[in-house]
Amino acid sequence: MCGIVGAVAQRDVVDILVEGLRRLEYRGYDSAGVAVIHDGRMQRTRRLGKVQELAAALDAAPLQGGTGIAHTRWATHGEPSEGNAHPHVSGTLAVVHNGIIENHEELRARLKGLGYEFVSQTDTEVIVHLVHHYRKTAPSLLVALQQAVKELRGAYGTVLVDSADPERLVVARSGSPLVIGRGIGENFIASDQLALLPVTRRFQFLEEGDVAEVTRRDVRIFDVNGQPVQRAELESELSHDAGDKGEYRHYMLKEIYEQPAALLNTLEGRLSGDRLVPEAFGNGARDIFAQVEHVQIVACGTSYHSGMVARYWFEELAGVTCNVEIASEYRYRKSVTRPGSLLVTLSQSGETADTLAALRLAKESGYMSSLAICNVPGSSLVRESDLAFMTRAGAEIGVASTKAFTTQLAGLLMLVGSIGVCRGNLNASGETAIVSALRNLPNQVKSALALDKQIQTLAEEFANKHNSLFLGRGSQYPIAMEGALKLKEISYIHAEAYAAGELKHGPLALIDADMPIIVVAPNNELLEKLKSNVEEVRARGGILYVFADKEAGFSSDATMRVMPMPKVDEVIAPIVYTLPMQLLSYHVAIIKGTDVDQPRNLAKSVTVE
Repeated sequence: MCGIVGAVAQRDVVDILVEGLRRLEYRGYDSAGVAVIHDGRMQRTRRLGKVQELAAALDAAPLQGGTGIAHTRWATHGEPSEGNAHPHVSGTLAVVHNGIIENHEELRARLKGLGYEFVSQTDTEVIVHLVHHYRKTAPSLLVALQQAVKELRGAYGTVLVDSADPERLVVARSGSPLVIGRGIGENFIASDQLALLPVTRRFQFLEEGDVAEVTRRDVRIFDVNGQPVQRAELESELSHDAGDKGEYRHYMLKEIYEQPAALLNTLEGRLSGDRLVPEAFGNGARDIFAQVEHVQIVACGTSYHSGMVARYWFEELAGVTCNVEIASEYRYRKSVTRPGSLLVTLSQSGETADTLAALRLAKESGYMSSLAICNVPGSSLVRESDLAFMTRAGAEIGVASTKAFTTQLAGLLMLVGSIGVCRGNLNASGETAIVSALRNLPNQVKSALALDKQIQTLAEEFANKHNSLFLGRGSQYPIAMEGALKLKEISYIHAEAYAAGELKHGPLALIDADMPIIVVAPNNELLEKLKSNVEEVRARGGILYVFADKEAGFSSDATMRVMPMPKVDEVIAPIVYTLPMQLLSYHVAIIKGTDVDQPRNLAKSVTVE
């Protein structure tokens, strides 16, 4: 959600700011703006709509300056409009902000009483007026910000500039990520390192409660108690062109096809011969895993579905009980922590607000240890967990997660096997079987991608549909859920998923010839049960689309289309069967003409509640 870019340099930074916003478009937004300081004067341009609208406005009326901030807004308080777009100003100050200020109404009333006039509906505007108020008596902009944040409740990643003091940016982070990019004679700030890759590869990630002052030659960081601190400087491994679509029409399609390579990256160095390597999850992981008696998985959205698949694996393969819970539910209910519990959090970005809050709550709830499975090194979730596993999927730009999901599943399967081995519940042959399946996984995924043309043709039958139903059993039930989520996310077709055995408990009432029924049907011990469920649908006039390998025994006819899946090891079948679900949703969205990479009302990284 939202994007922040800031820069302080001797050169003109407008192009850097706009390019940074372009590289953050994947996060979802409705308006964009930039403010720069030139000759002691604040210049600001804002536009409703895409960054291209802002860029066109800047071409028509150029701005220049060596210090500036820029923002893409995803509306929370106040409708999408140019007046509500960031940056917001107060006197000589300008601010950009990600997050939500929960006590903005009381602050707004107080500031109005002090004579401040509000020109937007946003919660953000209270920040710039509050800092301006304190700046009247504070010795510096930094001190004014430190005073102001003590009164803010909620989540914020915020950056301010002052045209009366143009040589610095001041920033504060609480619940919303910010990263400092280090240059030579210039420095930068952003909500995501991807925005700054064209200008630097050296980064410092701000911790919760940090406030910092950034000048061309220096960065000073202060912790939540106002004490000066040093934050480690890290070298980014992301490629400069991670945000380019290359030969593909959309990021989503590019990322679907990147999955064989992404999975190879996930596995690299984590398998040794026919053995798993528990140390891949962090120092001391082997000793911690040996004590695990229960696993609690907490996640949101697509990551929640990967956790649901892992629950089947944990209990069947590792002999360890496992619960999976949506983070926004977990954090707001009273729960009991079982002895010997490992908390596993899953997040593509590592900044998902509800998942982070759940981790912080769990730290006070008696968990033995915490493990993050994440795609972004240096993210808050990774830094705040005891153990961490990087999925190495590479930058994922499309809002609908694809390669982040399959690499999470690969990491979870390695975790399941590692805990099983360390607990003594998984013997050598069982471990070898998991390793063999994982080594075959990239090629199996590549085989599933070969269905693309057939799925593209099949998708034409969905063009005029308004509802659909996805069915699966066992570990394929969460894959049905993920397939339904993908279809609704990017094609806007209403889609539901059910465990196939639940058909008689309600969903059969919906079956008719206008509702496509998508079935994931690997050849496993539940196949005959699933076939019975398929017949229940056929008997009621439903049209079926069945994904199954040749040995499953399905045949196409007037009421059933069978898509031939490769024969695959049962343990990795959930991962492989995900691919056609992704391709189906993509091609249906193309036919319907929706915005595949930036679907309406959605954002890539959900950093607010």
